[in-house]
Amino acid sequence: MTARVCVLYFAKSAELTGLKEEEVAAVPTPISSRDLWNLLLQRHPRLQTLQDRVVLAVRQQYVAIGDQVAVTLGDRDEVAVVPPLSGG
Repeated sequence: MTARVCVLYFAKSAELTGLKEEEVAAVPTPISSRDLWNLLLQRHPRLQTLQDRVVLAVRQQYVAIGDQVAVTLGDRDEVAVVPPLSGG
């Protein structure tokens, strides 16, 4: 089974991809957060610089990339790439 999801890029991830959002078709589901991250890396290799410092949010719920828990995605679900935020 696959899903068509909307990926939202914030802060440094938007800068690295040149996108604020994109639709990604045929995402396997269920999928582990690590496999989902790897899928995004295939599309945007420059995201590699955020490895180990980024989390994903699936349907507004944070999911650590190291988690091997399967995430079930549905069509039009939102997946956000949330890099570390800086500021004062």
